[in-house]
Amino acid sequence: MSQRFLIAAFAAAMLAACTEEPSTSPSVDSTAEPSASPSAQPAAEPAAPAPAAQSAGAGDIPDRIVIERQGVIPEGIEYDQTNRRFLVGSLGEGTVFEVGLDGRLTPFVTDDELVSSVGIEVDEERNRLLVCNSDRNVFGGSATGHAKLGIYALDSGERISMIDLGAALGDSPEGAFFANDVAVGADGTAYVTDTRQNLVYRVGNDGVPSVLHRFDGDAGPNGIVYHDGGYLLVVGLTSQALYKIPVDNPDAAAEVTLPEPLAGGDGMVWAPDGRLAVVSNSTSRVILLSSDDDWATAEIAGIGTFEGQGTTAAVVGDDIFVVKPQFQDQAPPEIERVSIQ
Repeated sequence: MSQRFLIAAFAAAMLAACTEEPSTSPSVDSTAEPSASPSAQPAAEPAAPAPAAQSAGAGDIPDRIVIERQGVIPEGIEYDQTNRRFLVGSLGEGTVFEVGLDGRLTPFVTDDELVSSVGIEVDEERNRLLVCNSDRNVFGGSATGHAKLGIYALDSGERISMIDLGAALGDSPEGAFFANDVAVGADGTAYVTDTRQNLVYRVGNDGVPSVLHRFDGDAGPNGIVYHDGGYLLVVGLTSQALYKIPVDNPDAAAEVTLPEPLAGGDGMVWAPDGRLAVVSNSTSRVILLSSDDDWATAEIAGIGTFEGQGTTAAVVGDDIFVVKPQFQDQAPPEIERVSIQ
């Protein structure tokens, strides 16, 4: 969506959340999306699901899950393959919730330092959940926001670390901050988009943040995924473009040639067949892209539509589920299965 629409959406979201905001206390996109690359096979499902979760495979999940209450504003969604459950962030409350198949919310990560949780990423290999920690008030002009990365144990929700990404910019950084989406590389390195700073952070296994790449012009980096070829793909919220960034040579970053602009490009996730699913929050579509030249160019390989405004998506088996935060009205959020044509 455009920067103007984004500001309006978040301002409306603030009003909606005010009626039901708990004491604990959000791209854009997207984000986070499963770190599985197109060359990887879907994670094997465990023999027995976790007893605490309303666990299910894709065939057991209803086409539409209505989350039990408004004001949560879940911008980010992931499917935890290990524990077979949906996890969502919360722009309104910061808490990361598990969502039952009946829409029931169970707090999974409760952390006083989480202000607005945006993109989230499940890293099953390392038993981690990575959470973009921002402040939605930045879009109302009343705050400069912040950009942090929370890392939590996937089995317990216990905090492992909270990394101040803005520290990578020195003692006196300028401008506003909004950590939006996160992806994990093959070696465990985390990559986080900052829509307001117009850059991608890199956080190595030592926990030290640095700036991987700053975009020319107002790209508005939002959704991000990692490819096993050693590069990132990032969608620009403002530029409506897709960028390829080699992690070992970010100066070689280039725009991917597309058949049309990615209007409203938000969260991205790899489909099991290797296509890239991009959620458009302004056209209510999931756009599947494919490439036969290592993402120098891409073509549209499928389209799925849904009603309302969706932001990010999760893959369960062969299916794609979109989360609809309900930024601008009092309706409860939803998770919806999207059929691709």
